[in-house]
Amino acid sequence: MPVLVLSIAGLVPVWLYEPSPATTSSSTASTTTTSSSGSSGSSSTVVIGPSLTTEKGDVQVEVTFAGSKISSVRMLKQPNHPQTTAAVPVLIKETLAAQSADIDTVSGATITSGAYKKSLQAAIDARG
Repeated sequence: MPVLVLSIAGLVPVWLYEPSPATTSSSTASTTTTSSSGSSGSSSTVVIGPSLTTEKGDVQVEVTFAGSKISSVRMLKQPNHPQTTAAVPVLIKETLAAQSADIDTVSGATITSGAYKKSLQAAIDARG
């Protein structure tokens, strides 16, 4: 009988366990505007998305806008993980093609992809 009671006592906490959310925002987006050198006098705007903490590591993007167009995206923080390293170029390429955060999640890097899209969307929203 004591074995049954101990087994149930050990099973209840496992059964009631709920994992914590995968991402939390730890900072807000910031914007910097710079003028590019050239005869057109155009300017570019650099927006840094919020840093998001995931179970794999922190994710943060920097987006450069030329006018209203996304001209480049750079990862400021990313998990040190092989799937993330492979996923980042794909995410950036899709962002530049879509000109938005409405892109596909990269298989094998689902958590990082989700955090990337959230940081990217926050940067796009902060640009206005």
